[in-house]
Amino acid sequence: MPHAELKFSSDLEFDAKSILAEIETVILKHSSGAGACKGRAYPAEQFHHSHIAITVALLAKPHRDAAFSRALLADLESLIKARLSQPCKFSLGLSYSPPFYVTNFHAV
Repeated sequence: MPHAELKFSSDLEFDAKSILAEIETVILKHSSGAGACKGRAYPAEQFHHSHIAITVALLAKPHRDAAFSRALLADLESLIKARLSQPCKFSLGLSYSPPFYVTNFHAV
């Protein structure tokens, strides 16, 4: 179950919900068994310089090696930058959850 977070200065105008959905699509293109990507967007009203910082976290798997990571990062960067219509500082990070990490669905 991947996670994606967008943290950005509130002066940037883009459709965060669409970008989060597209991030999920790109992840599934690279790793079809990844599952639903939980996404969150956090606009910052107070900031210094226009910027966006994106983090994507996946579970560690044997096929998610350096080549996989580079290809996924390149596709995510292209996708996200294509949706930004204003100049800004850009950061994108990909991380892998540690082995002692619980992820599942809580049903009541």
